[in-house]
Amino acid sequence: MMHTNMTTLTQTWMTLLLSNILPSDHNSDLPLSKCQLVYAILTWMNVHVAQLIVDAIYLFAGMPPTRHPLDPNKSNRALGFPALIMGLCQSFGVPVTPSKVIRPPITQAFIESDAA
Repeated sequence: MMHTNMTTLTQTWMTLLLSNILPSDHNSDLPLSKCQLVYAILTWMNVHVAQLIVDAIYLFAGMPPTRHPLDPNKSNRALGFPALIMGLCQSFGVPVTPSKVIRPPITQAFIESDAA
């Protein structure tokens, strides 16, 4: 789906979906299954978001570890749901020092800047 052909509302839901609900390393493309989910959301179909997240975490946790091609002591796999995990850790008093910047929340200012 071409990003430029989407309405602002569709782009916002796509961003939320790819950033928070079903994170992906590639936020520029939207596979058919995720297009169907955006369609379901936009047409007010019932979507069990918590189950989607649980299923994604379950699949992610079951993936075999991969090693970085240049440094075998590092993992080459992205952290699934980093904002959720760090938020839970922080809420229980665990000190968190992320090595990567976590995407900020999707706000009205974000939507307006993304639509421009």
